[in-house]
Amino acid sequence: MTGKNKRMALWALGIVALLVLAGWLALQWAISNNGPAVLNAADRITGGARSVEQLHKTTYGDDPAQKIIVFGPDDEAARADKRPVIIFAHGGSWSWGDPDDYTFIARALVPEGYTVVLIGYRLYPAAKFPAMLQDTASAIAWVKANIAKHGGDPDRISLAGHSAGAYNVVMTALDKQWLAAEGLDANDLTSVIGLAGPYDFYPFDSESTVNSFGDTPDPQATQPINAVRGDAPPMLLIHGDKDTLVRPRNSRVLAEAITKAGGKALHLPHPEMDHNHPLMMLASPYRSNTAVLDAIAGFPKALKPSVPVQDESR
Repeated sequence: MTGKNKRMALWALGIVALLVLAGWLALQWAISNNGPAVLNAADRITGGARSVEQLHKTTYGDDPAQKIIVFGPDDEAARADKRPVIIFAHGGSWSWGDPDDYTFIARALVPEGYTVVLIGYRLYPAAKFPAMLQDTASAIAWVKANIAKHGGDPDRISLAGHSAGAYNVVMTALDKQWLAAEGLDANDLTSVIGLAGPYDFYPFDSESTVNSFGDTPDPQATQPINAVRGDAPPMLLIHGDKDTLVRPRNSRVLAEAITKAGGKALHLPHPEMDHNHPLMMLASPYRSNTAVLDAIAGFPKALKPSVPVQDESR
């Protein structure tokens, strides 16, 4: 190859590298501005179906946001043995979000051996506290009653959620009244996994918290930190130290309080992650870094009666 041809080849490679970088930056911008729908599309394009199938879709109330979508392996034989279940609640400041935009969660976790259920809940302005907890409990009750028909084990149900959804699942597990109203015992849950969740955010100082919680007669009763109990289901609390939307201390202080009360809580901080990174790490192409996926997929499986969960706080 002549010197001129080498220069042209290097120039072409440089252009390709710039285009790849521009595409990556554009994807990052789109995710930060358009959120889960863009992330979901990127996952479908770059990661494929991963042998995951939507098995059932329904509603559990009159509000269109009260959705339930069930996913499992596309091989019927693989669903013969009842699989542990993860119910996932989306974020969105209790005012937006749609389970249909989070199917990448199923494509991440079904191959790890789970039946995955995405749930929605009533949103502001149609609903305020405690509607999100009542709905979370109702969705769990539906799963408990129906998941065996779709290859899931009703006796091995874990909850997970991101941001506002993390609040929903953690508070529903801590404050037993919501599941009790559905005839269920919160202590029967296998585990609870919160990604970048708000657990100690009173006084309300943002538009979203004022909108959804500001009219509550007893605002302290809305806070998971005030519902801590030592016999709650084991919790995994993942949070990025660079989160500026939900302060990282939320996960740290809740894990510390649960541990102090005699419960089981694992706090996993990630120094380089912001608010959305724990969610993004469950989607392709970000899923190549398996730190978050491995933690989530491994946590419920590690919880056996004879093997205590490691208590850890920071």
